[in-house]
Amino acid sequence: MGAALTILIDGLTYASWLFIVALGLTLVFGVLKILNMAHGSFYAIGAYMAASFVSWGAALKWAPGFTLVAMLLAAVAVAVIMAPLTERTLLRTFYGRDEVLLVLVTYAMFLILEDATKLIWGAVPFYVSEPYGLFGNVDIGTQTYVGYDFALVGLALVVGLAVWWGLNRTRQGKIVLAVIHSPEVASSMGVNISRVYMLAFSVGVFLAALGGAFTAPMISVQPGISVGVIIVSFAVVIIGGLGSIEGAAIGALIVGLARSMAVHLAPVAELFSVYLVMAVVLAFRPEGLFQRIQARKI
Repeated sequence: MGAALTILIDGLTYASWLFIVALGLTLVFGVLKILNMAHGSFYAIGAYMAASFVSWGAALKWAPGFTLVAMLLAAVAVAVIMAPLTERTLLRTFYGRDEVLLVLVTYAMFLILEDATKLIWGAVPFYVSEPYGLFGNVDIGTQTYVGYDFALVGLALVVGLAVWWGLNRTRQGKIVLAVIHSPEVASSMGVNISRVYMLAFSVGVFLAALGGAFTAPMISVQPGISVGVIIVSFAVVIIGGLGSIEGAAIGALIVGLARSMAVHLAPVAELFSVYLVMAVVLAFRPEGLFQRIQARKI
């Protein structure tokens, strides 16, 4: 019973931050129809920025609780700086071109940003330990768990509900859904497509950076963390269905539990378990579990 509970909690913790990152990836694809290979780089930059902000806060002797605000501000800063710079100066010139070309463009951007992080922060790992102890420990049965893990699960729930509410219960969200369904019709009705693309891409970058910022206290922030994140994030959105918020949630949960089981029962199969789950899902549902129904073209 204790082992099963540990697997469940570890799986939920892993799935929570992965859902936040994958949600940004699937949102960008749903609106802009871009498989953004640089999404993992925004995650890494968010982690590095959070480490820097928390370090500055410690130097200024901020109260420990302000480290959470610092991590949130780090994610906002990444979105404010990187989203306009990327979307307006690079991606906008390739809209309407072949999808493969856009994948190559974002992959090139991924390589550039990977080296840029090394130039700015160096190759020495960063450790952000202060926020990890803010929520203390939680005793469940005979096991003791870090409270920060449960806070991260709560953050994922809040983010998921906020994005769902924003898309389905606000005017701007309904405009985004109209663009997702048919950009041409939305444009003919007076919708500023460029503004919608900018908004969606900014939210996607923010979610990637938010996942990185709040994962920073749990990992060693160092070069290369973007590679693993983008691979697993793609697995999540492929399992759940490209462009589906519900699919991102279920996909993250499946991947998180599969990985947790592998780590505790067969550690050598940690990464293999993710690919195995993806292969099984695609064998029966090539479009993913929650792929949006496409309008039939006549």
